[in-house]
Amino acid sequence: YVLQHAAPRGEYEDIKMIGVYSSRQAAEQAQARVAKQPGFRKPEGEFSISEYEINRDHWAEGFGIE
Repeated sequence: YVLQHAAPRGEYEDIKMIGVYSSRQAAEQAQARVAKQPGFRKPEGEFSISEYEINRDHWAEGFGIE
């Protein structure tokens, strides 16, 4: 499970990847820990937890222009 935090920054979003956890419960516990830290306490941002498949390529087509 991937825990991220997104907050608006002008016309963009500031997205921080907090970490990758073996269970939703572990990700929720991490969210509770970091929610008290500077940069995460303001109400305009939000956390997200999503499943993330391991042991597979996520950028199999490459990235960028050669």
